[in-house]
Amino acid sequence: MTLAQLDNLVKTGKLKAEPADQKEFDGMVSSARRRLHDASLESLSDDSRFSLAYGAAHALSLAAMRWHGYRSDNRYLVFQCLQHTVGMETVKWRILDKCHKQRNIAEYEGHLEITPQLLHELIAISNELLTLVETLGAVERDK
Repeated sequence: MTLAQLDNLVKTGKLKAEPADQKEFDGMVSSARRRLHDASLESLSDDSRFSLAYGAAHALSLAAMRWHGYRSDNRYLVFQCLQHTVGMETVKWRILDKCHKQRNIAEYEGHLEITPQLLHELIAISNELLTLVETLGAVERDK
């Protein structure tokens, strides 16, 4: 992982450097776990499952960023930084970015159009992201 790119985003004002906090990190991961569990319930509508899985992916992405001592006010940026925060492959974080765009269309235009394949990929990548974030371990005090 190269955090130099994240430092560059701080210099341009897109990210903020802020000490990591174990309680905040744990809360985000715990919330994501619950959402992912619920997103796997096939008795829920695809719209609900998408919303839950997307929320989990965002919480985990933000947790990874916070673990490294950064914060973003832009939802999309936490996905784009996953290659630097947890080493996620570009093809996978781009799917999360696509889901972010779908979520925005649903939120701001009232139209959610997701395929079963996209929902399946979102849930699978979110579960993979949970594993990657959990392997970060405890927040270091000097971050």
